Amino acid sequence: MRWTLKPKPEASKLAFLQKSLQIDEVVATLLLQRGIETYEDAKTFFRPSLEHLHDPFLMKDMDRAVARIELALANNENILVFGDYDVDGTSSVALMSTYLKTRTDQVATYIPDRYDEGYGVSIKGIDFAHDNDFSLIIALDCGVKAIDKVAYAKEKGLDFIICDHHRPGKDLPNAVAVLDPKRDDCNYPFKELCGCGVGFKLIQALASKEGKSVEELTDYLDLVATAIGADIVPIVGENRVLAYLGLQVINTNPRPGIKAIINQVKKDILTITDVVFIVAPRINAAGRMKHGNYAVTLLSETDYNLAETYAEEIEAFNTDRREADKRITEEALLQIENNNEQEGFTTVVYHETWHKGVIGIVASRLIETYYRPTLVFTKSGDSLAASARSVSGFDVYNALEACAEHIEQFGGHKYAAGLTLKVENYEAFKQAFEDEVSRTIDKNLLVPEIKIDFNINLAQIDGKLWRILCQFAPYGPGNMTPVFMSEDLKDTGYGKCVGEEDKHLRITVKQPGSDKLVCIGFNLGDKLHLIKDNQLFKAVYTIDENHWQGNTSLQLKLRDLRE
Repeated sequence: MRWTLKPKPEASKLAFLQKSLQIDEVVATLLLQRGIETYEDAKTFFRPSLEHLHDPFLMKDMDRAVARIELALANNENILVFGDYDVDGTSSVALMSTYLKTRTDQVATYIPDRYDEGYGVSIKGIDFAHDNDFSLIIALDCGVKAIDKVAYAKEKGLDFIICDHHRPGKDLPNAVAVLDPKRDDCNYPFKELCGCGVGFKLIQALASKEGKSVEELTDYLDLVATAIGADIVPIVGENRVLAYLGLQVINTNPRPGIKAIINQVKKDILTITDVVFIVAPRINAAGRMKHGNYAVTLLSETDYNLAETYAEEIEAFNTDRREADKRITEEALLQIENNNEQEGFTTVVYHETWHKGVIGIVASRLIETYYRPTLVFTKSGDSLAASARSVSGFDVYNALEACAEHIEQFGGHKYAAGLTLKVENYEAFKQAFEDEVSRTIDKNLLVPEIKIDFNINLAQIDGKLWRILCQFAPYGPGNMTPVFMSEDLKDTGYGKCVGEEDKHLRITVKQPGSDKLVCIGFNLGDKLHLIKDNQLFKAVYTIDENHWQGNTSLQLKLRDLRE
């Protein structure tokens, strides 16, 4: 691990913020690192409000999208809501379709089959719309690069509205409206919405034309918060508002489908981390293992008893997903070892039988072992399909773009992408990708980095600091959980390895003048020797709360240790 201590803020800014907010140096530093420099900035950060959302009509083409949907409603047209099969896509479809159903009965949904149709707008979906007398398709979380597909739809007399958040190509589809904050010609103030977030802005605009306020759309925010968490978008600006308020809905009055998932795992209060690791994988499992329609059905259901039944089905898919993920990860690691491919700048593996629904998860698992930009390929029809994942700081989308001559199609983000290519191009692509990454990557990025917010003394860690840190949530990209470092630590003599195969480390530490603090270090069992025999050591950690037998205490979650 590379330990990087963030630079201290300017002394004048630090002093100003400490005085303005009556806070100590630790909290002021954490705020300045997040771009919060004034009392007003802090008020917006700590008290997210719907008032902080931008006018949806600032988004390019929003007026055109609203006008076309209002025309469809007035003429009683059939509207097809189309979306991707992941959490962002299925949440978007559930959000848009349930909203439109409050205004018309002429609404249906369509999720492409991951295996038969692949990602994004599909010919099969357009044919379905044409054959069933739909005249308008609203595509969510996909479509910004579907130039040929939208042209095909136009030939069949179908109009398209696209709500996407992926990077557009050089040209845009010839749709009625293309809502995407990442368009070069879009001046919308916040660029990092997820697909469901763009969908929410569209229903906000539609509702405003009816004279309704955004407060009347609060019930949809559980879907938006779930998509924000699952899609790993920055939780800053508008996303912070939507995630913060959406979590309130999830924890007080979630829709039946989300409530059924929460009741399965018997969790009282969910954080955004719980959404990412508990709710999202279950919703995702439908599209990975069976079909995304199951997720839309669950998220749209209004009857709790039915939602419970659907949630049980999805739980079974999730169990299958976990088993496939574990098996394929083991096979991929073995393939890397057998082929002696541990030394390059990339990890690229392929097996024709690997389950297409879990290769993205497997790519993330491989990065945990070999910290490099990673692609996992499987057979998909006559082509090969892959999921790409990257390491922090490296843009895998740009690297794929540089290898475009070998690729049939690709799309995605800086850290996650998908692509297809012809079987005969696999080896050439693999070499081109290795060459491109080796040429462009900063070699430091191949070692995992821990960014440290503050070097702190244990005596500064108390209930007051913890309560303030809780108000920094929801955490995520752009607002990560604060990471602290402390030096001159000493184990009180009770440090030991715990857990299966002694993988984890549990120690009780103190510094001169501090109280004792319990620390847990997952997968740090091999560092036990660093704390033995009264050795002094330093640690990097986050602060957490431990609940045990009715007692609550602060504990440190260790990230790494050093002499």
